[in-house]
Amino acid sequence: MKDVREEWFDAEKKVRVVFADVTSAAQYLANGHLCGPVAAHYLAKGLAAAALLAAETESPEETVSVQMKCKGPLGGMNVECTGEGGLRGYTEKKILDDFDGMGRPKDREVLGDRRIQVTRSLPGRIISQGISTSIDGYLAGSLQRKAVMHLEAAVSDDLQVLEARGVLVEEMPDVSETGVLGAELKSLAVSERNLLNKLGLAKAELKGSVPLRFACRCSQDRAAATLAALSADERASLPPTVSITCHMCGRTWEVKTGGS
Repeated sequence: MKDVREEWFDAEKKVRVVFADVTSAAQYLANGHLCGPVAAHYLAKGLAAAALLAAETESPEETVSVQMKCKGPLGGMNVECTGEGGLRGYTEKKILDDFDGMGRPKDREVLGDRRIQVTRSLPGRIISQGISTSIDGYLAGSLQRKAVMHLEAAVSDDLQVLEARGVLVEEMPDVSETGVLGAELKSLAVSERNLLNKLGLAKAELKGSVPLRFACRCSQDRAAATLAALSADERASLPPTVSITCHMCGRTWEVKTGGS
């Protein structure tokens, strides 16, 4: 499983499970933003969370964004997944000298207190928003769902994203508590069937899958449009060519200004 989202359902126990692997997209964005391993770790987990939540989208143009602000040194992050599986995002801080190279980061130290806002939107229109201190809190509070999310990432000190996965487990509203939400998953780096068995969902069936990939809406034309919004005097004061970097993916576009 690599860069795909799968949705499974156990009809007997009435439990839905969504798997997402975003390893390749996380690697691309970590490289594009010149992240250190700790920022890449949290970016990978954020992308997995957005990919799982985007299973709720109803059209290819719909987007789910997860914005986190935190008091810890990471500062926060902003990640997105579209209805057709396009992923992009960034962390506020890219290099954390006190944590990079020191092994698996601890949320309490790197993130600290945090606030998470999840937004579903279509171009020009917000569909819904919810705010919580955690993704599970958003699921329970804003969506009124009996669900939990497990996220896992592994990034080497030389910035190789070895794994970026997530699992969303949800009991349907009309089912008595099954105990599946409290199950401990020691590792997500196993097959989907193995994880389903660990959850006691051996009869779950695959209902659909969506390929996931890095995809940003930035382009040469959009970069040029940014300069076009400036006044003629402002453009004239610029050098003949300027570099415009997309904050969502780290790509840089060279744009002619018409300046001297």
